[in-house]
Amino acid sequence: MNVAEHAARLRAEIERHNVAYFAHDAPTIPDADYDALVAELRELERLHPELRTEDSVTQTVGAPVATTFREVRHAEPMLSLDNVFDVEELRAWGERAAKGLELDPATLVFAVEPKIDGLALSILYVGGSLVQAATRGDGRVGEDVTENVRTIRNVPAELPGVARGRVEVRGEVFLAKQDFLDLNARQRQLGEKEFANPRNAAAGSLRQKDPSVTASRALSFLVYQLVEVDGASPFTSYVDTIAQLAEWGFLTAAETTVEVGVEAMITRTDWFEEHRHELRYQIDGVVIKIDDLAQRGRLGFTSRAPRWAIARKLPPEERTTRLLAIEVSIGRTGRATPYAVLEPVVVAGSTVSMATLHNQDQVALKDVRPGDLVIVRKAGDVIPEVVSAVVEPGTRRGAKWKFPSKCPDCGGPLERVGEESDTYCVNPACPAQQLQQVIHFASREALDIEGLGEQRVAQLLGERLVADVADLFALSVEDLSSLEGFGELSAKSLVDAIQGAKSMPLSRLLVGLGIRHVGPVAARALASAFRTYGALEGASLEELEAVEGVGPVIARSVYHYFHEDESRERMARLAAAGLSLEEPSSTAGVEPTLAGRAVVVTGVVEGFSRDEAEAAIVERGGTSPGSVSKKTYCVVVGEAPGAAKVSRARDLGVPMVAAEQFGTLLETGSWNATLA
Repeated sequence: MNVAEHAARLRAEIERHNVAYFAHDAPTIPDADYDALVAELRELERLHPELRTEDSVTQTVGAPVATTFREVRHAEPMLSLDNVFDVEELRAWGERAAKGLELDPATLVFAVEPKIDGLALSILYVGGSLVQAATRGDGRVGEDVTENVRTIRNVPAELPGVARGRVEVRGEVFLAKQDFLDLNARQRQLGEKEFANPRNAAAGSLRQKDPSVTASRALSFLVYQLVEVDGASPFTSYVDTIAQLAEWGFLTAAETTVEVGVEAMITRTDWFEEHRHELRYQIDGVVIKIDDLAQRGRLGFTSRAPRWAIARKLPPEERTTRLLAIEVSIGRTGRATPYAVLEPVVVAGSTVSMATLHNQDQVALKDVRPGDLVIVRKAGDVIPEVVSAVVEPGTRRGAKWKFPSKCPDCGGPLERVGEESDTYCVNPACPAQQLQQVIHFASREALDIEGLGEQRVAQLLGERLVADVADLFALSVEDLSSLEGFGELSAKSLVDAIQGAKSMPLSRLLVGLGIRHVGPVAARALASAFRTYGALEGASLEELEAVEGVGPVIARSVYHYFHEDESRERMARLAAAGLSLEEPSSTAGVEPTLAGRAVVVTGVVEGFSRDEAEAAIVERGGTSPGSVSKKTYCVVVGEAPGAAKVSRARDLGVPMVAAEQFGTLLETGSWNATLA
């Protein structure tokens, strides 16, 4: 294939993806793979200028509008943004902009804001009244979605006190992360298809022929531009226009800052990369703009993008790769989890070669098969997952994967429990379950036994020194010192660590036992309510359900665990080994200032790690759940807080306490100041 043919093939493929993304809200590949195709074509056109055409996808924006809605011609073109992918490219852009303005890069003023992963929209107001709303389309002609936009709650129908003729606001329609989760939960309840991501869900919701369907989806609109259709703008800076839009009632990005100098601007974009998962909306990058509007005019535009703005794309959280095989792993509760074995691919900055497929139903629903090209997603510290298969025209797919009927580790039967979607190995002697149970028992959030990692646990099981967590406390220095990798000192160190775990409170033991549905929050609630294992074991189902933060599902799981013969035997052995089996009422000298109160901590609190902050609350009789509810006493807001928790607290009227007041809260149970 010659260069011209290769360029033509790339253009056709990119155009096909453009139509899928912009016109049908059904992208066929992740953004990062699309960006790679465009970059390859752009490089070809740079090396061979004779191949570049005016209608090349590198010179145009978006895609032609669909025929579902009436066409709308934009008063001013809705252009795209050029992208950079690393700090050096961003620095080079900033220095070029400064050179074009004949300024020192250290003095240039930038506005830095999140790049929302949504659907671009323009809204026209005449005499202060909303008269028209349109999608970007191909940048010059968009789709009329006026009636649907009128249903979006944070889009003002009237602009107060506006005397000018026609003004246009531009921004992004999106679904907040929590609203997206709620929408998919509703789709599941109705037995309807779930949305792949917030962007697709928002775009599909906005393009409904029936506005009532759009109204039923919790869409939001975030504005980032004011266009003066009639006359010159009275503003001199971008941040002034955003302030005006906020006064008119529009949602603006609270994270937007003004930075002086290229290096300060770069530092702020780094902040967004570090905290992207704490924002209430999904972002795929950071937008950097020259703040001075006159300077923007001097820099001007290319055919498709302004020279005064750039988008720094963040490391992609979705990529395509080949699915080599589907295997099944067995967890500590016996749950059989299918996972994908992949051709290694870099996602969100790390190499991924395995990804979860969740359960039997998810594999069937996604219909992914060995040999498929698949989309893999990894967001922050979340376990990588396979999202879907990618259609490859002309390629014959392999046979559908079938869930095994026998455990891959012990050969015992795999069974589904009740109406749950999960499948379990029901053999309690399964070596895979034993391995994971002991690993979990020794983990940091449970009994925190230093030196007892996965390899060491596997060795102890393989040598038949341990078959159950209670066996750990019978290990001696003599048992260990003869094993490979152990000397007398290392053996003594591990035995001492195990013996030291005997004094752990009941709540940590409950976590370590691996009772289904019982995590740290529920364990602390149960231990605080009953104080001793004997009282907890003797509690009725009704008494367990009555504990705040427990509920029927956890209560049933705990009740059944305590009444199983195997559990009773294990607890008798742990008691005989000298474990505490009690929850201290409070740490010596610490007053229960937060007794019965739920305090949520979000962000960084100086002087405390996350675990230390939660422990300090628990020591004073409180609980520290991971989410905000009507029963939350207050939310402690530190540096870089989770936007969803802050927003939820505001919506519910829960008091928010500045991190500086955390010490006062712990000491007195109250505080001196709240956050607005």
